[in-house]
Amino acid sequence: MNLIEHTRAKQIKQWSIDLGFDQCGISKAAYLEEESARLEDWLKQGRHGAMTYMENYFDLRLDPRKLMPGTQSVVTLTYNYFPRNEIQTDGYKISKYAYGEDYHVVIKDKLKILMRQVNHAWGDVQMRSFVDSAPILEKAWAVKSGVGWIGKNGNILSKKRGSFFFLAEILMDVKLETDHEVKDHCGSCTKCIDACPTQAIYAPMQVDGSKCISYFTIELKEQIPSDWKGKWEDWAFGCDICQDVCPWNRFSKPTHEIRFAPKEHWQQNSKEQWLSIEEEVFKKMVKGTPLERSKWKGFLNNLRHLEGDL
Repeated sequence: MNLIEHTRAKQIKQWSIDLGFDQCGISKAAYLEEESARLEDWLKQGRHGAMTYMENYFDLRLDPRKLMPGTQSVVTLTYNYFPRNEIQTDGYKISKYAYGEDYHVVIKDKLKILMRQVNHAWGDVQMRSFVDSAPILEKAWAVKSGVGWIGKNGNILSKKRGSFFFLAEILMDVKLETDHEVKDHCGSCTKCIDACPTQAIYAPMQVDGSKCISYFTIELKEQIPSDWKGKWEDWAFGCDICQDVCPWNRFSKPTHEIRFAPKEHWQQNSKEQWLSIEEEVFKKMVKGTPLERSKWKGFLNNLRHLEGDL
């Protein structure tokens, strides 16, 4: 054991916990050889649908040393977003991750503090941080860093925390003591596969992005195909079905992050109010939240699709 690598690994894990992260795992930067074939096959089958950006930067996705030359360690962090109270309403449903403030902003703020601590304690360390914002295979690094395993629904699962957490990464040009991968604990359970109304989970750990409700309600900018009507179960932005039915999520604990607290308007507005909402009112209500991404017109298209008007 290298004492410096061991000490630094312990330090960054403690600092991350102090900042509100739930887990911090470390892996050695390397080329993701196994993921290369899987990603290429997934793209060739068209499982990414209209998400053509997934075809870009293929080499960068597979090797963090191309994202940041000199990278030696990949630090993976998780940040809990499971709500204290789920939104109960007669209106439309949105994914739990979108209840409050935009997670990109919240977690980036934490990462900046963490990186400042690293540089203050260790000297001039070269780093780059990511929160769902660059061509990096987050789930692959989460597995290699030991924070969880890939469940049959394609999400990272933890025995102690379930799957309602965000992933973030920091690339570093220093060596740190690495962690070990954890065992797959899904067993023979197929609840997520059975519950998916669009059959997007076509095989264990294989998700067809072009059939996912989250894809239709967030990513797809074209008109929604009519043959998908009646299969969304009132989901207007994202979908939590495969996570809600997962037995491991009975261990999910409410987040302590006040910036993820649900916005009041989700509980106040009925379906009729959402369908008649004006553009400026919508913009004001969703400002600073993940729903900004859908824009007023896209969000209304989702609602009209749910109501059978498209």
